[in-house]
Amino acid sequence: MSSDREKRGWREKLHEIIEGTHTPMGKLFDIGLLVVILFSVIIVMLESVPRINTKYHDFLNISEWVVTILFSIEYITRIIIAKRPKGYIFSFFGIIDLMSTVPKYLSLFLVGSQYFTALRALRLLRVFRILKLVRYVGESNKLIRALRASRTKIFIFVFFMLIVSVLLGTLMYLIEGPEHGFNSIPHSVYWTIVTLTTVGYGDISPETGLGQFIASLVMIIGYGIIAVPTGIVTAEFAKDSTTSKKPKRDDNRICDVCNTSILRPDALFCRNCGSNLE
Repeated sequence: MSSDREKRGWREKLHEIIEGTHTPMGKLFDIGLLVVILFSVIIVMLESVPRINTKYHDFLNISEWVVTILFSIEYITRIIIAKRPKGYIFSFFGIIDLMSTVPKYLSLFLVGSQYFTALRALRLLRVFRILKLVRYVGESNKLIRALRASRTKIFIFVFFMLIVSVLLGTLMYLIEGPEHGFNSIPHSVYWTIVTLTTVGYGDISPETGLGQFIASLVMIIGYGIIAVPTGIVTAEFAKDSTTSKKPKRDDNRICDVCNTSILRPDALFCRNCGSNLE
């Protein structure tokens, strides 16, 4: 009995440290975990730079192994303290934790698999637990509703712009031709999309007077195009906010005879004068 109690005791303490973000030790653990994750991601990034990897290969490799061992201990500990180990193992964070730990071990057998350790960046999602950003979920839901409400309009707009891009790309191919870099219609459509979005890589540019005139029109149209999807979503977002703030019809019901406020939305008669509210 005492051994079971002791076992439960240290499990609860570990659970409080690892999962208890409201406790000082829990916050300290999460912050420490975040620092290690950031350090690990930086190591992976530095390993991809040939000059740095050649010079500091041993240090980077040892650091990577230290971080991997720490993450392995953390992963096993989370399984031990979990009320339902399978639930954690197959959860989103459980899969991410496993994926961010296994690649380094696989690098012993498979060359190049160590670069999959960059998946550790996904573990930064735990920052939401530390900063307690759940309070903003309501606002994000409003944005999601606005996107859903405007998805048909956005789809039609994008489809229309694809048609315009194909037409303008074909026109530019006919005007400029392969001798000016417009080698094919798909290549010309690519130029149109790049120009419409005001990116302008400059790898292809019209050289004829008519082509430059059309390019100027495409650039001007591009400025207006950028604002359209934003305006659609913003309008839906504003509509949703206005609807949520607008009081329900029954909340401000008053009696037409004595002007008494009606407290119950399902009331049929006025509580003051007895008039029929229907």
